[in-house]
Amino acid sequence: MNEIIIERWNNIVREDDIVYHLGDVFMGADKENALKMVQRLKGKIYLAYGNHDGDNRLKDMANLSNIVDIQMGYRLKAGKKGFILTHYPTLTGNTTLDHIYCLHGHTHQETNFTEGFPLCYHIGVDSHNCTPVAFDEIIKEIRSKNK
Repeated sequence: MNEIIIERWNNIVREDDIVYHLGDVFMGADKENALKMVQRLKGKIYLAYGNHDGDNRLKDMANLSNIVDIQMGYRLKAGKKGFILTHYPTLTGNTTLDHIYCLHGHTHQETNFTEGFPLCYHIGVDSHNCTPVAFDEIIKEIRSKNK
């Protein structure tokens, strides 16, 4: 599974691409081998840490050359739309006119849209065939669903 994820990631991501990884980078693997696998991932990775990314793992990952930054989450804008990128599905503007979308992991669901939360979009490997998703593709899919 890990090799498939690395291969699919590296087939899409280029060395200079900015990647937002929304947490739970590795689970259940011995730390040394897991860090070597993370180091093989292309791109400049901004990590919004998850519930399985403990303090010691975060310290070790901060020393990897492809990890640019580690935070609880990130905020992006695309046109007039705002996006919160975090590990956990988060209600952010779901009942207001400003429509702040939440891109998240954590739920291990097989669907991209989070049931009951129309502005939450799951980006985890579970719903994307173990492949990273381009931000433009996410925006296109959200627009299509919310027409």
